[in-house]
Amino acid sequence: MSVRDTSIDPKILESARNEFFRNGFLQAELKTICVNAGVTTGAVYKRYKGKEELFCALVKDTVEVLDSFIVSRVDVDLTTLTDEEVRKVWIMDEKRMLEMFGMLWDIREDFVLLLDRSAGTSYENYGHEFALRMTDAYMHYYGEAKRRGLAKTEVSKDEMHVLCTSFWTSVYEPFVHRMSWKKIEEHCKIVCHFFDFASAIGMR
Repeated sequence: MSVRDTSIDPKILESARNEFFRNGFLQAELKTICVNAGVTTGAVYKRYKGKEELFCALVKDTVEVLDSFIVSRVDVDLTTLTDEEVRKVWIMDEKRMLEMFGMLWDIREDFVLLLDRSAGTSYENYGHEFALRMTDAYMHYYGEAKRRGLAKTEVSKDEMHVLCTSFWTSVYEPFVHRMSWKKIEEHCKIVCHFFDFASAIGMR
């Protein structure tokens, strides 16, 4: 029984990442991926059903990181938090924001693939879907703040979605535009000053 040569797997993935990044999924050529990886198309098809499965393999770990991030925001028993802890959720803290940018920096290449190069794949609406899921998280915290009388402004889910989409776009774009880490640090400060969620929900 022959043993599959796993040494070429990283070459295929790296070549695919470069091709998808340059041309996007729809314009990427499987033949180019193979040539640049130094493998045959048969070698790729032994591992992946086609171009989309190859793309999904590339972004799989990044999707898992982002899913875990969302779960960590949603899967919280808010009744155990103090009023001060609930208030802090809505304060734009530069240190916490920079930690989040750092998490995204570590996965930046495949993060950009998801956001800006995935048209034609099952992930083509990933940015919008991420904002929707985060809207649910924000509404979860907002409902608790309202219940405690800490938030005075009436904010519908549609309004919260618009705010979340605007905010997360400001987080995504530095990566799409290939900002340096130094530029992202500066951008983080601007974002924290620009988005005043506490005032938006009428936080006392």
